Amino acid sequence: MSLSGRTLFITGASRGIGKAIALRAARDGANIAIAAKTSDPHPKLPGTIHDTAAEVEALGGHALALVCDVRDPDVIAAAVAQTVERFGGIDACVNNASAISLTPTLQTSPKRFDLMFDVNVRGTFLTSQATLPYLLKSPHGGHILNLAPPLNMEARWFGPHVAYTMSKFGMSMCVLGMAKEFAGKVAVNALWPRTAIATAAVNMLGGDAMMKGSRTPEIMADAAHWILSQPVDVSGNFFIDDEALERAGVTDLDRYRVDPTADLVPDFFI
Repeated sequence: MSLSGRTLFITGASRGIGKAIALRAARDGANIAIAAKTSDPHPKLPGTIHDTAAEVEALGGHALALVCDVRDPDVIAAAVAQTVERFGGIDACVNNASAISLTPTLQTSPKRFDLMFDVNVRGTFLTSQATLPYLLKSPHGGHILNLAPPLNMEARWFGPHVAYTMSKFGMSMCVLGMAKEFAGKVAVNALWPRTAIATAAVNMLGGDAMMKGSRTPEIMADAAHWILSQPVDVSGNFFIDDEALERAGVTDLDRYRVDPTADLVPDFFI
């Protein structure tokens, strides 16, 4: 289970889960294209593509920092082209970039609605589309991994924030359709956390209490590492982080807890 020599194209990798996935692959000596919007320091959120690139290199990986807005197909195409020019191909596409607005119908502005659908659905589709010609040629077996939930069609997941839920399920439907379309050629899977994950987004949503009840992003990184190490016939799955790790032989999850004394906060859609 090593990603040594493989090239990963990861969106939203300047911080959070995307960054953790990049750093885990870097420990194997992988090539990482860090495709995200944040090139200069953000006033409220830590991390830039250059910060992640430096950490990837320090861990033994090879990094390419790319300013990439997944809402723009020309920008995506240019980022993919630079990745291929630098590393010779792409073996895995990790669609991690996502926008969130947990607002009910009357409080969801057209601008926020469009942002979630442009980033979550359209961005995931277009990034997958742009990388697929290279994934199909990967000597290791190409992978697409979407950070998307299982398709749980219970009304309780739609009622409080229908626009956000539709946008995330759009990412999930990309998994369902592309896994069928590229069966035996490219593995297409989803990964979602059992609990809240200690990221800047969770801190903004729930503050210290939610952060204490979270697991660290490393649980998602380790689960993603196992998924991306599998053959292409492991496809069409909606993996939950702890279930993927159990299949990888990891049963002790205490090391991922932010605060072992706090009750874990469950995530959405499970």
